[in-house]
Amino acid sequence: MLLIATPLPAAVGTRALQEFSAAAAPENMTQLVAPEGTRAVLLSSRQRVDAAAVAALPASIGLIATCSVGFDHIDLAACAARGIKVTNTPDVLTDATAEIAMLLILAAARRAREYGQIMDQGWGKAFALNQMLGMQLSGKVLGIVGMGRIGGAVAYRAQAFGMTILYHNRNRLPQDAECGTYCADLDDLLARADVVSLNLPGAGNQPLMTAAQFARMKPGAIFVNTARGGLVDDDALLAALASGHLGGAGLDVFRGEPAFDRRYLDQPRAFLTPHMGSATLDTREAMGHRALDNVAAFLAGRTPADLVTRAA
Repeated sequence: MLLIATPLPAAVGTRALQEFSAAAAPENMTQLVAPEGTRAVLLSSRQRVDAAAVAALPASIGLIATCSVGFDHIDLAACAARGIKVTNTPDVLTDATAEIAMLLILAAARRAREYGQIMDQGWGKAFALNQMLGMQLSGKVLGIVGMGRIGGAVAYRAQAFGMTILYHNRNRLPQDAECGTYCADLDDLLARADVVSLNLPGAGNQPLMTAAQFARMKPGAIFVNTARGGLVDDDALLAALASGHLGGAGLDVFRGEPAFDRRYLDQPRAFLTPHMGSATLDTREAMGHRALDNVAAFLAGRTPADLVTRAA
């Protein structure tokens, strides 16, 4: 039996019911609970599967298929100890996440949150030539930290806006000339970029961006994060915004989400979205179908295509 532990787009839900002996968990389930006889579970990143949850799963379960690229919500070591395989849904989120990264870059650079607030308040007065000025992206330098599929898709879109690309990656890419200029040293990228975008794959909860890193960024630079909230020291970013050292920030991910540091609400130059990187119908359907493909392979005795084989 397949337990569907997260609400699905209609087309994906229909397929699950047609192809599998599927049962749906309550929509408000945040901690995984599965009945006896369940062989596979399909869930999303909003369900935490910690060691205690894994220990409580029935012995029949052999697969947890998450509709997400990230898998830091699942205790992989506990799953491995129980012989439970874990799959994710890579690749299909690339375009949607790159699009929201560009939304955040544009919104932070052009002060979209402040402009929206002005219109909500009825506008009412004209602005002088030296007021409410944002950053024009054409001719600026975008520094991409993590040049995987999503980072590459962001670079492709940013180049259409006339931006020059720098990137920092674990390794220099073979197609270096197409990606931009490689920066082996993160600090070098931070010092040269007008906009910095985090696009690191996988999981992470140790801050990469601390007070020292934000201090190395150009005065007035923009910081954008669509990777992981845990990669950012919130105190340091808030201080950089409050001091005016940074010109703005665009954030789609947060430490401890769906809770987040509400001090960001007091920063008008911070444009915030509630982890919506993959939130298009096309992408969510593709994620669901890919997860079901992994379930189908497992139930048929084949190796699922998207096995997660490393610890978060």
